Amino acid sequence: MTSPQNVGLGELIISRHPEDILVAYGLGSCLGIGMFDPVARVAGLLHAVLPESSNGDGSSSKYVTSGIKNLIEGMVKAGANQSRLVTRMAGGANMLVCVSLSQAFEIGSRNINAAHRTLQQFNLRLAAEEVGGNVGRTVKLYVVTGKLTVRMVGGIEHEL
Repeated sequence: MTSPQNVGLGELIISRHPEDILVAYGLGSCLGIGMFDPVARVAGLLHAVLPESSNGDGSSSKYVTSGIKNLIEGMVKAGANQSRLVTRMAGGANMLVCVSLSQAFEIGSRNINAAHRTLQQFNLRLAAEEVGGNVGRTVKLYVVTGKLTVRMVGGIEHEL
């Protein structure tokens, strides 16, 4: 792999290559969930779109619940130890400006709640999160250090 690696909608990428930067662009209601094992030097980034499947498809990384499971399994397969995973999360904005529609869907809030529940099921705690609001974000996960940065639309990139 080469740097940077675009993590598209419903995708996840796991890397051990120190030059890689995993990037999820334009997270609105989507969540970017980054994991890093500082001993094994394995990093992974999930770009989840919806909280959970409504049709029983519990295997797609498109969903927060199954995506987190897939990310953990992939990280372990690549040599990470689940108990050492440093997990950070960004996104989950409620992007609809119409109040009645925003309250009806609240996809960002539902994604955040699904992530908290799922991480708790796997006994993982968040080291940091920047979620909610109504502005999109881009996240970058640097494989060499495990550093995760966030940049809000119109803002300055900062470490989470």
